[in-house]
Amino acid sequence: MTSSRSSIHGEWSSRLAFVLAATGSAVGLGNIWKFPYITGENGGGAFVLVYLLCIACIGIPIMMAEVMLGRRGRQSPINTMRTLASEMGQSRYWCYLGWLGMLAGFLILSYYSVIAGWALAYVFRTGSGVFVNVTADGAASIFGRFIADPEKLLAWHTLFIVMTMFVVSRGVTQGLEKAVRLLMPALFVLLIILVGYAMNLGEFSQGIHFLFDFDFSRLTADSVLTAMGHAFFTLSLGMGAIMIYGSYLPKDASIAKTSITVALMDTVVALLAGMAIFPLVFANALEPGAGPGLIFQTLPIVFGHMPAGTFFGTLFFILLVFAAWTSAISLIEPTVAWLVENRGHSRIYAATVAGIITWLMGLLTVFSFNIGEDIKPLAFIAKFADSTMFDLLDYLTSNIMLPLGGLLMAIFVGWLMKKETSMAELDIHDHLHVGYRVWLFLVKFIAPLAVIIVFLEVTGIIDALASLF
Repeated sequence: MTSSRSSIHGEWSSRLAFVLAATGSAVGLGNIWKFPYITGENGGGAFVLVYLLCIACIGIPIMMAEVMLGRRGRQSPINTMRTLASEMGQSRYWCYLGWLGMLAGFLILSYYSVIAGWALAYVFRTGSGVFVNVTADGAASIFGRFIADPEKLLAWHTLFIVMTMFVVSRGVTQGLEKAVRLLMPALFVLLIILVGYAMNLGEFSQGIHFLFDFDFSRLTADSVLTAMGHAFFTLSLGMGAIMIYGSYLPKDASIAKTSITVALMDTVVALLAGMAIFPLVFANALEPGAGPGLIFQTLPIVFGHMPAGTFFGTLFFILLVFAAWTSAISLIEPTVAWLVENRGHSRIYAATVAGIITWLMGLLTVFSFNIGEDIKPLAFIAKFADSTMFDLLDYLTSNIMLPLGGLLMAIFVGWLMKKETSMAELDIHDHLHVGYRVWLFLVKFIAPLAVIIVFLEVTGIIDALASLF
């Protein structure tokens, strides 16, 4: 039977609230630029098919597992894993899986808030008309001067952290739920407006071809690994966010349906972003770049030269801020919940403490772009010779901590959790149920194997082994 535990932090008022919150956690800066770019570079529609298969076989099964753990434990990730390990007769050391997720979310937010601060700053820069008729050199110069100024970066980093602390301090229903009920619909509306504008441009069809044309000749083994890795990372798995959100999920909500809905909405946002961005890029005869170069240098040129560019450019950066904000509140929530449960702090106090510590850790990223850019802590290792503190934090969390967390969750749920427990949480009454058996097979075998392959690839172990033969 399902657990009778209840969260001291409250519950989502409905399944929709959880879907919006989990989608908000999953949708972030990466959806706006990374997914469209890697889709275009890896065979368009062919890559999308592989990505959707990876979502179905890896992302959704692990998401269901993480939501299940959260709802069963009804506590912060650390206390949830401690409780469930005891319930299943397993080692108490499984609580370190909770620590791993919470620490990963904390570290990610420390640099994520700095990058989100860039987007926040560009809302005002674009709105003030700074980029009107700007040249490529001018856009690059504006961005370069901005990140070279530690005081400006610090100010925007501080503002974004305060915004995040404010929402989280208000609790589940009054803070998190109210925020996502406002921000997520607004995000979709903004995306649709931008796509609608892009449809009126002469190069909309070129943008669609760039994203969706089937070109299997460009679909390589690396493309499959890219799709596999992005399917895992894009759903915010392994960082405690989905687990803590799952702990607020009502008992009568379907874990399978909610997980599938979140995955679909996350993918839709990524595709809409591509449909909005690339027609604008092609209409201005620019090359589709990647990452910060596309967002903060290429797109300002686009907005600076198109009709009503100031208006639509401002909308775009507001969209980025909304996406970052909904992700940020999910990243800090596990730490806040743990402080409330284990230290007896009020949510306001816990959010303040967590926010201040995150802000301090964020200084490493702030200074990595200016006064500390020459500091390379692991310069003695060839692979990291040119890596700043920001680069190392990004590598540690994305390439090691998150896949490791996802792998351990799949192992715990697939191999150590009792079948009657997982069946009860999934509202399955027959152990021969086809859907349940497929999900269990994916969690026990396919998802762990895929995560291990991605982990070995991104850490360079596969290349190292290949060089020996």
